[in-house]
Amino acid sequence: MAAKLQKGDKVIVLAGKDKGKEGAIASVDPKAGKAIVDGVNMAVRHTRQSQTSQGGRIPKAMPIQLSNLALLDKNGKATRVGFREEDGKKVRFAKSTGETI
Repeated sequence: MAAKLQKGDKVIVLAGKDKGKEGAIASVDPKAGKAIVDGVNMAVRHTRQSQTSQGGRIPKAMPIQLSNLALLDKNGKATRVGFREEDGKKVRFAKSTGETI
């Protein structure tokens, strides 16, 4: 199945503790149905100091369910994603505006 949300997409969180926050998708795990969004679903990880990195409490973005994310259209509103064929290629489009992504 084609991915409705991909790396680099601007999304908004629909549910959970970070509801309403916006960010860009850093990575997607389609098998688990989760994505990592910059600045969303942050958790503090304690790391030991090593020769290469400074130790301490480091905030890290944790995965969030794809069903809790919605794509932002050109107007900055949440929209659903559809698929259509243009010039023999399958492309994504925003259902609210009809504009290709």
